[in-house]
This record gives sequence, C-alpha cells and structure tokens, in this order.
Amino acid sequence: MDKKSHTRFVKNMFGAIAPRYDFLNRLLSLRQDVSWRRRMVAALDLPEDGRVLDAACGTGDVAIEILRQKKAPQIRGIDFSPEMLAIAENKAARVRPGPEVFLLAADALQTPFAANSFDAVTIAFGIRNILNRRQALEEFRRVLKPGGILAVLELATPAPGPLRSLYLLYFEKILPAVGGVFSKNIRAYRYLPASVLSFPQPAEFSRLMRHSGFSDVQWLKLSAGIATLFTGRKPGA
Repeated sequence: MDKKSHTRFVKNMFGAIAPRYDFLNRLLSLRQDVSWRRRMVAALDLPEDGRVLDAACGTGDVAIEILRQKKAPQIRGIDFSPEMLAIAENKAARVRPGPEVFLLAADALQTPFAANSFDAVTIAFGIRNILNRRQALEEFRRVLKPGGILAVLELATPAPGPLRSLYLLYFEKILPAVGGVFSKNIRAYRYLPASVLSFPQPAEFSRLMRHSGFSDVQWLKLSAGIATLFTGRKPGA
C-alpha cells in the first residue's frame, strides 16, 4: 500500500469507528489506556499558561487529561478525522467550556503552526499510523520551543515469555473479534494488532527520535511492556 492509499485507509477507518472508539479503548485495554495517558501528561513539565500541541488527538482524551492536570494550558489538537474531532470538541466543552482547547483538521507531517510555538507536543497511539515517522518527529521538533518536551505514547508487545504468548493470543485473536462485533468494522481491529507488531522496538524508536534532533531521549515500559512512553527534548535553553 502506497503512502496516499495508506493515509486514506487510516482516515476512513478512524472515521468509521469514531462513535465506538472510546468505549472500545476502555474495554479492550481494561481501562489501562486511561492510566497510560495520565502518566504521559504527568511527564510534561509545563509552565503556567503553557502551550501544548496534541497531534493525532482523536477524540480528545489527552487534551482533557491535560486540562485536568495542568494549570491554564492552551491546547491545540490536530487530527485528520472530522468524525474524531467532532467527538473531541463535545467532550472538551463538557470538561471545561472556554477557549483553552482549539481543534482543527491538519496533517501531523505539515502542521499549520510557526516554529518555536509550543512548550510540549504529545501524540498518543498515533505515531504508528504515520508511515514517515522521521518527518513527523522533525515537524514536532520544529514547532517546539527550545527546551520543549515531546511525549509519545504507543502500544507495544511484552518481551518474549509466557506473558507475550498470552498477550499475542488476546491481541491477534480475541481483540479483533470483540472490536469487530462492537464497531461493525473487523478490518480496523485486525489493522490494530498488525500496526503494533510492526512498530519499532523501544531502543530503535528512541534512536529515531535522536536522529530526528531530540536530546535527553528516554523511554519507559508501562503495564509490563504493553505500552511505552517515550520522551525527548528539543535542544536549547
């Protein structure tokens, strides 16, 4: 599948599953996705009135967690799925009505923001859906202020052993079946495990972050390696 076909497939897929996306995230992760996002947002050392770009913002869960944890943040969320953005807008307005969250349809590879605009950039469960990850990382670095932090949260697979075997049984067999029943889109929940299994291992993705211009790159396994939190900084004061 070429780049344009892949982008179109992913966009249509997320548009189709948007109405059941939050429900299935909680169900299929046993609500671990909530605690993973909390860990990611807690890692952001934002100044008061800090500015955050949430790329591939989906239904707005990261933006809402930032509103809950941080003081007076200004959040810009981008996604290429109008269906996801509509849900995110409604959710954010219920949590805290006001101008703090601004959502728009945009491509993470070429955002509509000036250089050095944000104190932090976040992306949760989205980087694996981008074919040109280096270009995305370089774009995130461009819009970050010097010293700003990038936080990437992504699904992963546990290390070889009994847990990995059980996890793969669930991930490759049970998850697609359950996801397909509730979303009426089994193809989407077959794509999910395939995209996770093809994502680079933490050490390899960390190298990609460094090669894309980030310093102080670190990674942390969550829930016995089911998810990984990566952080890095744009060099500068």
